[in-house]
Amino acid sequence: MNEKDTTLSRIIHLLDESYKLRVNNLQESVRLANEALLLSEKINNKVYIGKSLNMLSLYNMICGKGSDALSFAEKAIKCFESLEDDRGVADAKYSIAGIHYKTNNYHLGMIYLIDALVIYQKYDDWHNQSRTQKSLGSIYEILGDENNASEAYEIAIETAKKCENKNLESNVYNPMSGILLKKGRPKEALEMINKSIELKLETGDDRGLAFAIYGRGKVYNYNKKYEKAKTDFIKALSIHQKYDEVYGIGMAKHKLAQLYLETGDNERAKTLLKEVIAHSTKYNLSRTKYKASHLLYETYRSENNHKEALKYLESYLIEKDASVNSQTVKVIENYELISNMKYEQQEENLKREKEAIILKKKQAEETAKMRQAFLSAMSHEIRTPLNAVTSIISMLKERADADDQKLLTSLQFSSKNLMRIINDILDFSKLDSDKMELEMHTVNFEELINNIKDTYLGMALEKGIELKVQIDVALSKFYMLDETKLFQILGNLVSNAIKYTNKGSVNINIELVSVKGSNDTISFSVEDTGVGIAKKEQARLFESFYIPTTITTRNNGGTGLGLAIVKKIVELYGSNVVLTSEKGKGSAFQFELILQRAKATVKIDQKRTNQLKNKTAILAEDNEVNALVMGQLLKKWGVKIERVKNGYDAVAIAKKKKVDFILMDIHMPEMNGFDAAKSIRASANENQHTPIYALTADVTAVNNEDYLTYFDGFLWKPLQIDRLFDTLVNSKKPL
Repeated sequence: MNEKDTTLSRIIHLLDESYKLRVNNLQESVRLANEALLLSEKINNKVYIGKSLNMLSLYNMICGKGSDALSFAEKAIKCFESLEDDRGVADAKYSIAGIHYKTNNYHLGMIYLIDALVIYQKYDDWHNQSRTQKSLGSIYEILGDENNASEAYEIAIETAKKCENKNLESNVYNPMSGILLKKGRPKEALEMINKSIELKLETGDDRGLAFAIYGRGKVYNYNKKYEKAKTDFIKALSIHQKYDEVYGIGMAKHKLAQLYLETGDNERAKTLLKEVIAHSTKYNLSRTKYKASHLLYETYRSENNHKEALKYLESYLIEKDASVNSQTVKVIENYELISNMKYEQQEENLKREKEAIILKKKQAEETAKMRQAFLSAMSHEIRTPLNAVTSIISMLKERADADDQKLLTSLQFSSKNLMRIINDILDFSKLDSDKMELEMHTVNFEELINNIKDTYLGMALEKGIELKVQIDVALSKFYMLDETKLFQILGNLVSNAIKYTNKGSVNINIELVSVKGSNDTISFSVEDTGVGIAKKEQARLFESFYIPTTITTRNNGGTGLGLAIVKKIVELYGSNVVLTSEKGKGSAFQFELILQRAKATVKIDQKRTNQLKNKTAILAEDNEVNALVMGQLLKKWGVKIERVKNGYDAVAIAKKKKVDFILMDIHMPEMNGFDAAKSIRASANENQHTPIYALTADVTAVNNEDYLTYFDGFLWKPLQIDRLFDTLVNSKKPL
């Protein structure tokens, strides 16, 4: 055997040993992989250079060194692409996916996992299919989509059994136990997690054992066996610390803090949660950080320490805002990539043309299903907690002192800005698929325009420019319009104008153009004294993701979606946007809307809230925070509620007790809101004809045409308190 062959054998041995040792001696694994990389480079063997880089990426990801892990994975991809080795590319993409979703970029992580999975399926690579499906299940579970998560986990178990890998099999039993726990099935959850622990002990996977013990601790905690739970969490934490498993350390400390709160040890819980925040900040574990911030907010609020409560509420909101804002463009762009998979390359590897057509059709259907599932899960995951935040802020402002009012106003601005970003993402998807519709209702027009001004006034003042509003006195006070979408149109135009104006002013001018019957034609214009837009770039300005090259050096964020959304929403109103701009002399965006004049709406007023006094309602809501907020609002208005946590209980109450209206969350365990509403309408009961309103953060809910007839309306989260009140006051009388 020559020297090169001897070196190659040494490299293979090093990588094999490195992978075996990862479960109980990660530092040694890193050392061996580094040695393998140096030897591979010495003999210029690109195959093993790539394999060494992939292993180093995996190990650095486990240690929480995200940037290093990403660097190794990207180098590995270049190496394997030069070799046309798509399996090597898939391994690198799997590593990149882990880096992203473990630092809360779970939407982008999903894209890389799907790319890797397509390749692993091509080669019947059961081992890597199992790993990838398990990771996909984890992301779906984070997004609140338990059905897709369970499906992915079941596939992961099947593929693990095909390659006879007990370690991979045991990895999946852990999250499946967690899902069973969420469904209120602790006995089955305990059996499942014990199976995972048994296999981990058999395979000698210490790191995996820590996660399994942590999972058992969650079951004990659910059953209020706090001492057993505490023992498991501490044991899991000890193992994670031994191997410097940063993700596991954050999880274990967070769950241990929850246990302390449940057992009344608030001081120890607060200390631990602050450690979690520091740890998460260091390793960019955004999800763990904002969960810990929210727990601290709830703890301080329960202790009536409003100053500290507001501090951590703001931290939670900002972390959520940053998480969404940093991913906006990547999420949309990568979903475009999923929708346009390169089927041609796959077809070349198929034996028969008929098989290629069948495969292509199947993949297209799966892609469409995945996109819809993603949009639904993302919408629900983000908007549900935001509903609680915005509602609590509104309630706190009613009784806060002057100093707290300033903090609350700041929080309110942040939540509105976050909501605008989320709406841009979700509305772009709906507009792009022609599923967006206007939701017209009576709106106080002048109040809406002033709210828009107040929202962006701070942004203008920070840059030292004026924000002026001129409203024609001949306009009506109330119009029928879609308030949210007009806010989006003007909000996007005003925020852009402020971004690109360094001195001078931004002017919102609204004029009455003509009157015909009960309709007014109204001109809206947003003018600025900013940088202006070159003639050659004006034609492309309303394209998705387009940002003029002449202003890409600015220090302002942006997705390139805002003006595309403005154009499409204005077109929904049957109009168009006209741009007038000159380089260096500012810009003006103008459009006209035909709006129907309307009568004044019912306002929430202490003197008039007795309109709902002694009314009764069923509130079906599984989220405890949202239920608490909704309960407080309804109680304030004199409404008596029967609160349930799932669709089955909602149906049961509806059969027994006559109520004035039913407020039904869509995403609930056991039975969802769609099926519950259908059951109430389809059978003879006390509330067969009672108004049912859907409460949902899922913007795709209205696409479920089979169920729309069962609801009298949709109330979107975050809830607009005025609109909720107005809806209930004007609710039709039950038959």
